[in-house]
Amino acid sequence: MIRKNDTARQALPRMSYEDFLAWDGANPHVEWVNGEVVPMPPVGNIHQDLKGFLLSVVRTYVSYRKLGAVRDDPFQMKAGPGLPSRAPDIQFISKRRLSRLRENFYDGPADLVIEITSPASRVVDRGEKFYEYEQAGVREYWLLDPLRKQAEFYRLGRDGVFHPVSLDAHGIFRTSVIKGLWISLDWLWQIPLPSEIEVFKAWGLLD
Repeated sequence: MIRKNDTARQALPRMSYEDFLAWDGANPHVEWVNGEVVPMPPVGNIHQDLKGFLLSVVRTYVSYRKLGAVRDDPFQMKAGPGLPSRAPDIQFISKRRLSRLRENFYDGPADLVIEITSPASRVVDRGEKFYEYEQAGVREYWLLDPLRKQAEFYRLGRDGVFHPVSLDAHGIFRTSVIKGLWISLDWLWQIPLPSEIEVFKAWGLLD
């Protein structure tokens, strides 16, 4: 009998990464780890709302400024040789790295990865994925936990290690990988979430 907490780690038959990319599975919410197709746990309303908000405002900003591309789960990121293929909630790929964007995966570490954690994913997001993204060279990693109202921002140092980045005195985080973009911590936990128009006005995209 499979326990409820084990469903996220229940793996389908082993296959190569090439076969995984061509695989027509019934569940698209999966990742490829050490030759296994691993189903991800379902997400809830809070997760979906926060992801949708961030995806909308970040993608619009990146498109408006012509800074690169934004992809979201279940689009895959094969961060490096010997590493799993993950499907980050959101990933940003800078313009200078767009040549590595393939039809159904990104071949290399994204500049920015955002993971929105849930009780079923906290261990993987804060453990396995944290070290994989660090090892691969992801330049910035956001870990957002809407249930606990916790946000952690990490930036890759010259030593190849993720270092936590603090908010400024106004509770604002300024990313170093998307020029000019910043996030107010209050936005993330606001109910309802701010509208895209409010955010774009704050960023100076609208009068």
